[in-house]
Amino acid sequence: MTRALALTLTVLMSAALSAQAQQPGGGRGGQNRPPLTPEQEAAQKARQAATAPNAPRPIDMLDTVWIEEQTWMETRDAIKGGKTTAIIGSGGLEQNGPYNANGKHNFVLRATCEATARKLGNALCAPVVTLEPGNTERQGLTPGSVFISADTFKAVLTDMSTSLKSMGFTDIVMIADSGGNVNGMKEAVAALNAKWQGTPARAYDIDEYYEEDKWSFNFLKSIGVNQVPDVQSATRYDIHDDYHYEALVALIDPKLIRTEQRGKAKKFVINGVEIGTVAKLLENGRKIQDHRATLTANAIRKAIAAPRATQQ
Repeated sequence: MTRALALTLTVLMSAALSAQAQQPGGGRGGQNRPPLTPEQEAAQKARQAATAPNAPRPIDMLDTVWIEEQTWMETRDAIKGGKTTAIIGSGGLEQNGPYNANGKHNFVLRATCEATARKLGNALCAPVVTLEPGNTERQGLTPGSVFISADTFKAVLTDMSTSLKSMGFTDIVMIADSGGNVNGMKEAVAALNAKWQGTPARAYDIDEYYEEDKWSFNFLKSIGVNQVPDVQSATRYDIHDDYHYEALVALIDPKLIRTEQRGKAKKFVINGVEIGTVAKLLENGRKIQDHRATLTANAIRKAIAAPRATQQ
């Protein structure tokens, strides 16, 4: 057999197999498969209808304000039901002293964003931006500090906001739990609003989340928590940690602030405050959570109500 004839036969056999695969019941593993019965066709159409964009949700919604915990139908129905505000929180990983997790800011946002969204009643929480901008090439970078570039940070905020706008959210709110995120967030919001001129969507930088009663300094005193030295700071004795942060992180999981290990070592204390019991810490954590959510929700309502011309 000549090479040309062999090539011709190969081409013809490939064409025949391709044609067979396109026939009803054809193709590998489907030879001699009979056509669908009317019942099977009806079942196939029912399955397709169940996943159509406007298909009815077959079960009750889960009680969550986190988009990542919802099904696509739950998010769709929440937006249709008036939950058109999306909150993007940005945290980060960094040195937080010997007791608190590197992802302190991210865990705080799990507590504060949820409480804020529930207080607003018309909002959902987008996934937390867990990395903050920083110098990734800095010599002697503290172990546990994972950064992204400032440009990457703003690009992530921009792409997330655009995705939220495209799915139907009209108010995209940003809150920064770490000071290193503030400027990038402001710049992203300004650029988005310039781009969104003439559309119903707006972006907002809610500065009050970070700045108003910073680190719950005054509120902590009102519930009997007096740290030393008596200064408005999240860093005392060179420890990037305080009662405000530990109480909020503990709401997510007490082990993240090493409650068992610190109790064993008799170091269940922060900035001169004897923490006492985990139950008491969680009780105060819920009070701080509500305080932060109230400040933030009020600021969000004020920002959304302001005329567009005043938006940054």
